[in-house]
Amino acid sequence: MIQAIGLTSNPRKELPPAVDDVSFEARPGRVTALLGVPGAGKTTTLRLMLELQRGRGITYFRGRPLHRIAHPSREVGVLLSEVPGHPARTIRGQLGMVCAAVGVPIRRVDEVIEVVGLVSLRDERLGTLSRGMDRRLGLACALLSDPHTLVLDDPAGGLSVTEGRWLHGILRAHAAHGGTVLFSTDDPKEAARTADRVITLEGGRLVADQEAEDFARTRLRPRVAVRSPHAARLGALLAKEARAAQRSVEVVREDGNRLSVYGSTCADIGETAFRHGILVHRLADETGDMGPRATLPAEGLASATVVTSALLASASATSTPTDDAPTDDAPATDEPATAVAATGAHTPDEPGPATEARTRPAALPGARDLPQLPPPIAVRQAPSPLRPLRYELRRATGVGTGYLTAITVLVTSALLSVLLARIGHTPQPRLLAAWPRECPLPPAALGAGLLGALAFGEEFRHPALATDRGTVPRRLGLLAAKLLVASVTALALAVLTVGCDLEMLYLVYGRELVGVPADWLPLSASWIGLTVGCAWAGVLAAGIFRSTTAGLAAVLAVPVVVVPLVQKTLAGPSVRKAAGFSERLRELLLMQWPFGGARYIAAGARLVAQPVGGALMLSLTALLCAYLLTTLRSRVR
Repeated sequence: MIQAIGLTSNPRKELPPAVDDVSFEARPGRVTALLGVPGAGKTTTLRLMLELQRGRGITYFRGRPLHRIAHPSREVGVLLSEVPGHPARTIRGQLGMVCAAVGVPIRRVDEVIEVVGLVSLRDERLGTLSRGMDRRLGLACALLSDPHTLVLDDPAGGLSVTEGRWLHGILRAHAAHGGTVLFSTDDPKEAARTADRVITLEGGRLVADQEAEDFARTRLRPRVAVRSPHAARLGALLAKEARAAQRSVEVVREDGNRLSVYGSTCADIGETAFRHGILVHRLADETGDMGPRATLPAEGLASATVVTSALLASASATSTPTDDAPTDDAPATDEPATAVAATGAHTPDEPGPATEARTRPAALPGARDLPQLPPPIAVRQAPSPLRPLRYELRRATGVGTGYLTAITVLVTSALLSVLLARIGHTPQPRLLAAWPRECPLPPAALGAGLLGALAFGEEFRHPALATDRGTVPRRLGLLAAKLLVASVTALALAVLTVGCDLEMLYLVYGRELVGVPADWLPLSASWIGLTVGCAWAGVLAAGIFRSTTAGLAAVLAVPVVVVPLVQKTLAGPSVRKAAGFSERLRELLLMQWPFGGARYIAAGARLVAQPVGGALMLSLTALLCAYLLTTLRSRVR
């Protein structure tokens, strides 16, 4: 059950709030429609309910606000606008990544894909999906964690009639199994046809909260759609009979040979056509436009071409039978309907919306005749620290950006090392790293920083974790997983870069330039620390500034801005120097490190003492503190 209480958005400068004091309920086992014209405040209302937009008021989902629910995605399935996913990711990869994020078994992907009809498209890229397939994928994401409540913003927008019927059948099936369904729409016919309760918004305010039957009776205008080659004559006859019977009937001449008759019925129009021998090609009840605040069916009609109208005060008077018109108890009363049907009163290729509304009880008698839903999740995975890691691995390996970046780094580094060797005057350590003195960072460090920045940058550009809350959550477990994957990726990139450079130098110049340096241990530690540090700087900066570009800029700022500041600080006057640090450290610990541990400690100390190492450590510390500060601030809010 959904209970929205006093939802009010923050005012926009001098403009009134988009949503002002909206309160309603959506009960389980029923489909509730949030109706309003574009700009009425439907999407803002849903975002306020889901705590995606700041404002006043509160929404309870089965008695608890969303921020008090431990696993929001298990309680509420959300579909807002397009599916938030990378265009190069496959349907199966997108759903598998969301499964890892919410702790759902991976077999759930195949179950949901089969229900929404995407089995043949499971390997298609998200960027190639049509509007209808995107809606199906969005519904699959909403149903993935088996939620009790579905909140969807215009789910049938842009869909064909067949796809819209299928989608609303799924929503009806979810409600028939005890779930709560709330969807927004700007089509009053769709709301009356598919929902059990209709909540109407106008100008950000609640103007009606009605059952679907009451809504159709009070806010929709029933009409009879007529098609006849003698439409003008039939319209004149209908108006004449309405004046004679003192009934409120309005006849509107549409384009071609069509009429829209308000205030009459199919039976009356069919009898009139039969008595006068007028051929009728179509005769069907339909639902007209929504009036502004209609209380009578004939109120609020706007039409450009009106043949005639009879709006009389005595609408309750009945017509007097004539010699040409059979009475209700005459045996000929069934003849007109039969005759009109024989002349083509309803063509199968143009069904009327009202016909669908009338046949809904017969088409949806119970849950057995509704579309099949995914089976319920009997056993859910317990919270595990490996869940963010599984998610990050599927995110990083689901698209080709990482692979393409790694290949580009390796090729660029190999070619650059060969060019530097040909030019000369480059020390061997920088030659193996393909690091010219003119460049602030080698290609491997830049590639590691870019991959680290993409780890959070893609989350904000294509927020896969936004299917339940709309924003990328700032969880320390997710940060740890991204830092771990970025470290492994940077380490592999550092080793592969040196290996490729050595192989290219050997192929081009022989064994002259491939010797192992004597101080290979501190050089290796410096090289690995540089690449991993750049990757971490990219992850943290992109997570703080919500942009891949900002993450890469933070990586470049270390050698361009921070290193000169550190060098200037170290080059200043100093009273004492830290000479013999490793020996004094060993004396302090009063033990002999096994396996030559003192060498590793000394190498780490020299690495930190270097300007680049110190600047990198300083930048990482500042970025980590800033990330933790923003995380705590978001939790307090």
